[in-house]
Amino acid sequence: MTRDAVGRRAGHATPSAILGRVPDLPFAVPAPLRSTVEAALDREGKLDRALDALGPLAGRDVVALDPGASRAARWTAAGARLTSIPGGLPTDTRTLADGNADVIVSAWSGFRGIDPAELAEADRLLRPNGRLLVIHDYGRDDLATLRGDQPEYGAWTRRDGPFLTNGFRVRVIHCFWTFDDLETAGNLVTAAFGDAGRRFAADLKRPRLSWNVAVYHRSRGGGTWSATRDGET
Repeated sequence: MTRDAVGRRAGHATPSAILGRVPDLPFAVPAPLRSTVEAALDREGKLDRALDALGPLAGRDVVALDPGASRAARWTAAGARLTSIPGGLPTDTRTLADGNADVIVSAWSGFRGIDPAELAEADRLLRPNGRLLVIHDYGRDDLATLRGDQPEYGAWTRRDGPFLTNGFRVRVIHCFWTFDDLETAGNLVTAAFGDAGRRFAADLKRPRLSWNVAVYHRSRGGGTWSATRDGET
């Protein structure tokens, strides 16, 4: 796989080469809270296992859009031959060669709707039977309670929504933010969400927050892929 001036194979780069890019978190987190959130995010690894089942990632050429340092390091350790792109399709991927990616992964910052140019660029980069995986929050969880409902929570998962009408299917992963203790969890949600977090912390019974993640997945050209079954994990 070719590399552009900013995209590098993570196999030939240290995680520090990726620091400073868009983080692999569902929304902007203040710098003092970032390490606590990263340590709590999906400790069980359910999301990464789901991506590998839908991709798969291990042993494949993977283009990751804004993956963040920690997630890029985990995917590389799991065997992905990773090219990290600090941007999106098609602006930041034009110099990558045609048909040299097995999987493209976009986490939160990309595919905020469906742009035909984005899909066309994904299909250009992917090999036959290649896979496009798009990660977004699903809502209906503790995090949505704290943040408030986001407009996309319902619209994106509808049968007539932008993803499912463009050849995507969706898998919902039931993940958690797990903290070491109740005090750490309470302090984090209070610092991150103000009064809403303070009210939420007062009722916490266990040191974790429910967090549902939607993985929208599509084969090159919008075709079906028989190796997976949609559902909830």
